[in-house]
Amino acid sequence: MRPETFLLGPMHDLAPTARLIGYARVSTEDQKLDMQLQSLKVAGCDQVFYDHGISGGKANRPGLEEALSNLAAGDMLIVYKLDRLGRSVLHLADLLARLDNQDVQFWSMTEGINTATPGGKLIYHIFAAVAEFHRDLIRENTRNGLRAARERGSRLGRPRLLSIENILAAHRSMQQDGQTLAEAATRFKVSESTLQRGLRRCSLF
Repeated sequence: MRPETFLLGPMHDLAPTARLIGYARVSTEDQKLDMQLQSLKVAGCDQVFYDHGISGGKANRPGLEEALSNLAAGDMLIVYKLDRLGRSVLHLADLLARLDNQDVQFWSMTEGINTATPGGKLIYHIFAAVAEFHRDLIRENTRNGLRAARERGSRLGRPRLLSIENILAAHRSMQQDGQTLAEAATRFKVSESTLQRGLRRCSLF
């Protein structure tokens, strides 16, 4: 029996052949990964990926991207603590939605979040709702900002190639469906730099 059986408890939706993929991260070079790596080893991870000395606020985390690219339907992603995974609430919510879309289970050891159990399935739905709530706030704040600028008589310049709806849809496809920046830009018929500017305008890049 694998050691994680005792830690996870009932795993109703985790197949016996499922792989357990671990991910660990520390923010600075002088911090140690030892505790996280040991915990993931005890959990029975088949592979562990990590980012060492990379802040949670960094958009580029090679270890995380490698972990995500190695996951297949039926696998489980394991982290020692929830804040090791997402760099923001929106990013975390999108990542969990992406895992759900790929039929990948998730376990955060410290918080006891385990989507392979019936009660844990609710977590995916909660975080998906949180992601959409954040996008609604971004949409509303952007529109309010434009309205206020018009009322002040500010010149807004020529119409932008990407609407706020396009930007949010592109961001959702990148974060939840795993599309690359190039693929998302092609979808909306703009250059990668134009999409990057739009994402920065909404504080999403």
